[in-house]
Amino acid sequence: MLKLFYKPYLYYNLFFRHKIQNKRLTYSQFQEDLFINDFFKDKSNGFYIDIGCYHPVKYSNTALIYNKGWSGINIDINQTSIDLFNIARKRDKNICAAISNNNGLTEFYFDHLLSPVNTLSKEFSDFSYKNISRNKYIKKNIQKYTFEKIIEQFNLKIPNIDFLNIDAEAHDFEVLEGFNLNKFKPKIICIELYDAKLELKETKFKNFLEKYEYTLIEKIGPNGIFCSKS
Repeated sequence: MLKLFYKPYLYYNLFFRHKIQNKRLTYSQFQEDLFINDFFKDKSNGFYIDIGCYHPVKYSNTALIYNKGWSGINIDINQTSIDLFNIARKRDKNICAAISNNNGLTEFYFDHLLSPVNTLSKEFSDFSYKNISRNKYIKKNIQKYTFEKIIEQFNLKIPNIDFLNIDAEAHDFEVLEGFNLNKFKPKIICIELYDAKLELKETKFKNFLEKYEYTLIEKIGPNGIFCSKS
């Protein structure tokens, strides 16, 4: 997209196409936000981390609680997503970065400017090309980080995390592995349980999170919602 039209496109997307000025009862793809909002019904100013945040309102699991007064950190691999968040989420810190279970160079499979299937997973990108988007991806080399490395790099002060949302297009488990749940202990975690072929791998996620004393309390669509026992 030509640079001249990029900023108008962002405002068009937010205020005309998605009408963010109009408050909604739910924003999530499968109404996960209703469960999350009810879980925290007595908390008006909580803190969230949203990894793979994608869009401030479309498919968002944090828009509803943001509207209620919450704030947090939104991270996405796609700069356009972060540019939208910088306009729509003034209380939040918004970071363009690839989050994984280690630090180093990796490949990013780019579908299009604001695609929900941009990913670090080649297998998922191949699957998406054949079954979802039909767009041939563009491969880019980028830097990936653990969540803790991003916190260090941006010198961020992290309060107690109430809600962690992970939606990383078949890279969710790797994001979870790199989160350091011994140091950061969200009250609840919502994470997609898919593998690269959109098959649910509930047991894999449950077994991993049980080691950190999390239990599965709800399944909504492809998402598992886990609650800390401590």
